[in-house]
Amino acid sequence: MKADGRDAYFDNAKYLAIVLVALGHAWEPLRGDSRAASALYFTVYTFHMPAFIVISGYFSRSFDASPRRMKRLVTGVLVPYVIFEVAYTFFKRTVGDDPDYPVTLLDPWYLTWFLIALFIWRLTTPLWKIIRAPLPLALAVAVLAAVSPDIGDDLDLQRVLQFLPFFVLGLCLKPEHFQLVRRRQARILAVPVFVSALLVAYWASPRMTAAWFYRRDSAQELGAPGWTGVVMTLALFGCSVILMACFFAWVPGRRLWCTALGAGTLYGYLLHGFLAKGSRFWGWYDHDWVHTPLGEITVTVIAASVITVLCTRPVRWLFHWAMEPEMRWAFKPEPSPSDEGRSPTRS
Repeated sequence: MKADGRDAYFDNAKYLAIVLVALGHAWEPLRGDSRAASALYFTVYTFHMPAFIVISGYFSRSFDASPRRMKRLVTGVLVPYVIFEVAYTFFKRTVGDDPDYPVTLLDPWYLTWFLIALFIWRLTTPLWKIIRAPLPLALAVAVLAAVSPDIGDDLDLQRVLQFLPFFVLGLCLKPEHFQLVRRRQARILAVPVFVSALLVAYWASPRMTAAWFYRRDSAQELGAPGWTGVVMTLALFGCSVILMACFFAWVPGRRLWCTALGAGTLYGYLLHGFLAKGSRFWGWYDHDWVHTPLGEITVTVIAASVITVLCTRPVRWLFHWAMEPEMRWAFKPEPSPSDEGRSPTRS
């Protein structure tokens, strides 16, 4: 169902994905005391950002590097990256008690990596659209990144390259692929698959590091042999695709109370980072009751509520200047259709 040119299914998917992102950040400090929280954390981190990136890729299929789309890319992605990277830096300097933390646009801190990654991915979209086998090539790039410790931290290129296959997967998907996983049989099958994933995560949580899910380091930097990077990159991609299929199978296709919030997920994503990091800086997790079952449930409810509020229209109106600035002063006016078709006057 569509309203105002938007697809309710994808707005619901974006909202649910961003809620899972917030829950993952809220559960992270609880993992040391709760194996169940750790299992949920592992399971969610397997697919929540991949799902968000796949949706981003899916809606980037029409990107053609035209002046109009380049302008939108700059105002909707690059400028927010600059604003929030600077804002996060000063937040860490003041609230995080790290006054010497440098201001730099080359080393994204915390959540801003996604914006610079999206900027790079979208710029490369025309290339992926003309390649015969884009997904296998993107996987090869991710594998090479996972075994290349010398890439460095500039622009968080490890994450850009290791998450690249999910963006390319989104570019390759068509509406019928989503219809396939939305069938009743797929929704039913997703239940035992997801339960099995939780059981595997419960077993694996004390045996492996969660850093594999962040994709910000090579295998060697995680203390593993290089060949492990090849295996883990391909294995995690397969697991992510399976759990993403379960997630997309369960996403409602009709308009719900939360559907309109799907248009504000990037607002929620970037703004909730201040509270997610602030909760650590201010010692909110230092209280013993937070690590009890009731406390963990309370943290979950608060995280879901906060991210929901941050996606609402009033918040979007308040921060529109930072997230979607028009910046008409910075760009040449677009030519009218009549001007585009007019031949230059001969002298």
